[in-house]
Amino acid sequence: MNPAHELDKQVLGEVVAVSLSEGGIPKLPQASVSVIEKGIVGDHQAHEKHRRPDRALSLWDEEILQDLCREGYNIVAGAIGENILLRGVDVQQMPVGTLLEIGDVLIKLEQPRKPCFILDPIDVKLKDVIAGRCGFMASVVFGGDIHPGDIVRLVQPESVGG
Repeated sequence: MNPAHELDKQVLGEVVAVSLSEGGIPKLPQASVSVIEKGIVGDHQAHEKHRRPDRALSLWDEEILQDLCREGYNIVAGAIGENILLRGVDVQQMPVGTLLEIGDVLIKLEQPRKPCFILDPIDVKLKDVIAGRCGFMASVVFGGDIHPGDIVRLVQPESVGG
């Protein structure tokens, strides 16, 4: 990315947690993660259908996690399989194709995440309850490291690749 375009970036929020697992859920919070084109180094998807570049990362809003806790669900960071838990971003409302800079990583939102049967051990009703607020899948444009506390910025497409 071109530092001359820093003014083209709007601060949205911050990273609350970064999580990974050797397959399945929960994903466990980490002090930091290294992100490459395929996703987070050391993170493994339990199902082959999830192992695609347009599904390299999953993002979720902390505010939705908190809503679910108020609704009586015992949900913590990584519990639904998200890699990156965000605060103040409202990723659920962003359009496909949105570019976000997280720390020194650039990602592109690819598709809303759909709840999976893997959530059943938490609660068999959770898939229905969380539908429409399960976060977003993203591809990696530029890799790097992400830490809790990193700032999340909205990036204008014309500021990429300079």
